[in-house]
Amino acid sequence: MTGKKRQPSLAQLRAFAAVAEHLHFRDAAAAIGMSQPALSGAVSALEETLGVTLLERTTRKVLLSPAGERLAVRTKAVLAEVGALLEEAEAVRAPFTGVLRLGVIPTVAPYLLPTVLRLVHDRYPDLDLQVHEEQTGSLLDGLATGRLDLLLLAVPLGVPTVTELPLFDEDFVLVTPLDHRLGGREGIPRTVLRELRLLLLDEGHCLRDQALDICREAGRADVPATTTAAGLSTLVQLVAGGLGVTLLPRTAVRVETSRSNQLLTGSFADPAPTRRVALAMRTGAARSAEYEELAAALREAMEGLPVRIVHD
Repeated sequence: MTGKKRQPSLAQLRAFAAVAEHLHFRDAAAAIGMSQPALSGAVSALEETLGVTLLERTTRKVLLSPAGERLAVRTKAVLAEVGALLEEAEAVRAPFTGVLRLGVIPTVAPYLLPTVLRLVHDRYPDLDLQVHEEQTGSLLDGLATGRLDLLLLAVPLGVPTVTELPLFDEDFVLVTPLDHRLGGREGIPRTVLRELRLLLLDEGHCLRDQALDICREAGRADVPATTTAAGLSTLVQLVAGGLGVTLLPRTAVRVETSRSNQLLTGSFADPAPTRRVALAMRTGAARSAEYEELAAALREAMEGLPVRIVHD
């Protein structure tokens, strides 16, 4: 008589999914807040339950076996469905209660979070908002796996499984040192970007990609990245030190330029280079009605910012 098949636990599946993503036990354990021995034990238990070898362990690195490659995809899907189940239950209980994990890009977080946090505190006091600041690629991965519920970032993303809820458009301005010929000027033609020494953020920041796109539109073939920065604050300090010029979104100008009296900002001639900022959610998310209501409330709350609200 065949015994009842044992079933893997969610903890085992989460452990395997983390190892499959990081291919490193220590990094995987840190990512899901589990000790390394517990993680290793959970993956071994999963292999025993399923009767297959999922990992090829060597002294230097961890590799997925052919079976592991196939089952990692299925595991990710199962965990996403479990996340959706919990999300659905939370949405049914009561709107704007429970946890909302919001992912925000670094070039938006310092300038918009005060407005977001004030709105949530005043209007949705029972909502447990948890904020995660990460770059776009990491945020989209977090949304896809269910680690994050909602994103606040620059769009378009071009991801078919993600629905964008536009909030506003904002212009970029040119930030220069005091003695620069374009310092403080209005109506600057984009063509000046062809020859300026433009300082950029590091690889991975969407603002870097947007700046490069603006330069390409202005007819510049490449921007030699001799100097880069991990954040806008450092970038602006490099400009103040005379190393070059940079592009800042208008929402960042007041915060970033107030730290130095060695800076001037110039505005571009119409149509100025712009970026669009939106909320992004999984298409068909159980809490989509809540997220749409939140987007509408944010548009209202952001009326006082130097942006053009996008009314849906």
